[in-house]
Amino acid sequence: MSILSRVVVCSLTAALAATAAAPSLAQPACVGAQRKLDEAAAFRFQARQDARIGDRDRVCDALGDAEDRYEDARDRFDECGLGLAAIDLLGALRSVRLEKRSFRCD
Repeated sequence: MSILSRVVVCSLTAALAATAAAPSLAQPACVGAQRKLDEAAAFRFQARQDARIGDRDRVCDALGDAEDRYEDARDRFDECGLGLAAIDLLGALRSVRLEKRSFRCD
């Protein structure tokens, strides 16, 4: 194996090790983002319960709070370096906005 190929293999190995360790290093910094995701899930659950009862105003309030929590979580994931998780939240935000539209909240 030539010196150049050894350098390439070593640098690729170091890069893979760094990317594998990055989520574990960023994890404590992202606890606030995970908390916001949990809160958003609780608000969506509350909205489903209120929809069963038929209280449209409370559904709209809960969905609005869920949307706010998802946006906060997306911002916090961006801040702690997990931008990929922030991109995944776009789908959740889109579904909350569709739910709000179906209940005519906006």
